[in-house]
Amino acid sequence: MSETTGWRLLHTMIRVGSLERSLDFYTRLLGMRLLRRRDYPEGRFTLAFVGYGDESETAVIELTHNWDSDHYELGTGFGHLALAVPDIEAACARLAAEGVKIPRPPGPMKHGSTVIAFVEDPDGYRIELIAAR
Repeated sequence: MSETTGWRLLHTMIRVGSLERSLDFYTRLLGMRLLRRRDYPEGRFTLAFVGYGDESETAVIELTHNWDSDHYELGTGFGHLALAVPDIEAACARLAAEGVKIPRPPGPMKHGSTVIAFVEDPDGYRIELIAAR
């Protein structure tokens, strides 16, 4: 038995400049649900968790908004979040109509056949859309 049996990924945390703008992007545009939100006045920050399912069963995204920061420089270590989508062309068309940046439109991977696209959230974080098979 492995020492990590029973472990699972809980969430990925990203810092956001505007919590309301980010919640709109992840819930309205990407279809996630706001699972929980809590203000921490003593620390001057708010945590909001969004995802497609309950945290007891699936990994989610923690959006951290520090009240005194309205933007962040993206680091070089972070890559992207990835979402499976049933119709990648329709998803990109809908997001583009909402003004979402699509730096890499749908097409096959450079070194493979999987169809992918990249979109950017309001803070510039990249979201990879992968055509579900």
